Amino acid sequence: MALNANDRSIAGFTMAGHALVHWFETSIPIFLVVWLAEFDVGTTLLGLIVALGYAPFGLGALPGGILADRYGTKRLILCCLAGMSLSFLVLSLATSIYAIAVGLILWGIAASVYHPAGLALISTGVEDRGAVFAWHGIAGNAGIALGPFVAATLLIYLDWSIVAALLAIPGVFAVLYGLSAGFEPTAAVTDEADAGPDEALSLSELVGNTRTLFASAFAVVFVLVTFEGLYYRGTLTYLPEILHGLPAMDGLALPAGLEGIEPADYIYVGLLVVGIAGQYAGGKLTDRVTPARGLTGIFAVLAVLAVLFIPATAAGIGLVPVIALCGVLGFFLFAIQPFYQNAVAIYTPPDARGLSYGFTYLAEFGFGAASIAVGGFVLDELSRTAFFALIAGFAAVGGLLAGALLVGGGRFTETQPAAETNADD
Repeated sequence: MALNANDRSIAGFTMAGHALVHWFETSIPIFLVVWLAEFDVGTTLLGLIVALGYAPFGLGALPGGILADRYGTKRLILCCLAGMSLSFLVLSLATSIYAIAVGLILWGIAASVYHPAGLALISTGVEDRGAVFAWHGIAGNAGIALGPFVAATLLIYLDWSIVAALLAIPGVFAVLYGLSAGFEPTAAVTDEADAGPDEALSLSELVGNTRTLFASAFAVVFVLVTFEGLYYRGTLTYLPEILHGLPAMDGLALPAGLEGIEPADYIYVGLLVVGIAGQYAGGKLTDRVTPARGLTGIFAVLAVLAVLFIPATAAGIGLVPVIALCGVLGFFLFAIQPFYQNAVAIYTPPDARGLSYGFTYLAEFGFGAASIAVGGFVLDELSRTAFFALIAGFAAVGGLLAGALLVGGGRFTETQPAAETNADD
């Protein structure tokens, strides 16, 4: 089915925003490898600093969702794009690891509002939600892949601070594009549902809406998304550093003229490129497979993949198994995302959709950022085996929660509008 004009306009705007959020986000692990050498710090300290930058990305999602419900989604997304670009310009001026922390925290605050605002806009404005979730995911993965690819390539020739400044330029163009975009943000909801900008919520209304959400299946979704975030953030943050340290990389001979290229960085980028296919497949399958069933199956696959990384990264293992495993991981790591995004759309009321996605990305990127600090400690003090066992445990818990959602499926129905539900209290 072809998208109508409003769906296309929202899709284009949110795809640009989603691509840029992840363009910035996934370039940071590439810089992490440089910062370890530049500032002569350990993985534990730098992991804590990077976690402090990523944490507001998630912790700010809840207030970001509230602001989206209050001021409108388009305005919030434009502020996000401008703020992220300015933050990377600040980062480019950093001369100490603590200045790096300041730049990363500013980026995290600016980036935090995108997911609740962007996904709320899709859920209330788009008729063909499954298709736009798929294209939105593809754009995100394009940014996820291009960010580290461009960063790794530019770092061959330029100082990291110049690269950070150059990465901010696309955000400026995205703001200009967004200012010209026109669409109806509530075209996909009924006239009775108040899904547009509203007066500021009172504390009692906010508590009432929150209570409505967590009295439904959304409570289970929230916790399982937390464990998905722990898996996602820990894996993507440390995989470049782990790949750099593999003996198979040391024995890889590069042709003359390519000595400055780090193969590990491009294997990581390849994983993210494969994720585009995962996002698309996951988004299309949300129209055919229930969220609980899809989440249960993919969590199981992710747990097995984490365990397989233990022998795959052992000494004496060739490069081909590592590349193949990274490719499969990339597919399933991103195929899971449209399922939990659709679960939120199914189990929450349209007039609290910004709040709902705010809680979701508080779980994904806020609580999920804890795996950066924990993972850095485990890698420093224990081993890669312990790290991947930890990551597998996150997926196992998420799978159990998704299974509980699947078993209780008959008891979980779509949530009534929050205003209506609160009126009955």
